[in-house]
Amino acid sequence: MSLVTTKEMFAKAYNGGYAVGAFNVNNMEIVQGITEAAGELKSPVILQVSKGARAYANHRYLVKMVEAAVEENPEIPIALHLDHGDSFELCKSCIDGGFTSVMIDASSKSFEENIALTKQVVDYAHDHGVVVEAELGTLAGVEDEVAVEHGQESYTRPEEVEEFVSRTGCDSLAIAIGTSHGAYKFKASQCTRNEKGILVPPPLRFDVLEECIKRLPGFPIVLHGSSSVPQDFVAMINQYGGNMPDAIGIPEEELRHAAELAVCKINIDSDIRIAMTATIRKYMAEHPDHFDPRQYLKPARQAVKDMVAHKIQNVLGSAGKA
Repeated sequence: MSLVTTKEMFAKAYNGGYAVGAFNVNNMEIVQGITEAAGELKSPVILQVSKGARAYANHRYLVKMVEAAVEENPEIPIALHLDHGDSFELCKSCIDGGFTSVMIDASSKSFEENIALTKQVVDYAHDHGVVVEAELGTLAGVEDEVAVEHGQESYTRPEEVEEFVSRTGCDSLAIAIGTSHGAYKFKASQCTRNEKGILVPPPLRFDVLEECIKRLPGFPIVLHGSSSVPQDFVAMINQYGGNMPDAIGIPEEELRHAAELAVCKINIDSDIRIAMTATIRKYMAEHPDHFDPRQYLKPARQAVKDMVAHKIQNVLGSAGKA
């Protein structure tokens, strides 16, 4: 099987009440961990690459690693997606360079400017057999070069979604319902604390999601900033020399509910980074004499695999859907 677009993935997910995981990749171990988990659980999967990942690892290296993963996992559909493309030129480069899906994120622009840039990307992508994700509304937080201060985010306006999709021809739409990029998704002042003193985030705006669904029946919705920031790994990072106070994510039960509705793609990045970092910190603390990267990257790769397997089974609901 070769790389596929997300079109058939999303149609099956929408009708099946599950979501496909979109996991960010930056190196070989992350690609391997994600696809080994998806392969064993017979789950479709999206490997997504940010502008920052391309700058770090080189476009050609990333594409070749993903192509190798496809060869190693011929029984599952795998899409290669550009995450948060910020220009036509970047999207074109990825389309010409082997990606099967791109996101154009013009959500920081005016409604008309967003439509114009998105349509430009859609026209080129569709001419080349590639699908396009667009975004309405803005998420708070930091992811690579995407940074929005808390208080500057904006929920998607459901009354705009029909016109936007109709005029742009985009294939899926990322909306803002209260998720946030990064490991610090909310300020403490936005949250409550439970009996253990752990921050509890404000609930997602399912009313916004449900209104978008009514206005776009059958259309795939995307959630960005959907890591849950597992507290056991945060505690491990802090135990072994890290400093991540009050890191908090999106409750997994809320993401599962979103997947049961029209959310067909859920983006997860920080949870993988946190699992890897915690595992490496622990390994190095316990083996101060080791210096071979293979020694600490092997358990880090397993941590990625375990994290992705957990998401597939307990959050996305995509196991057995390949």
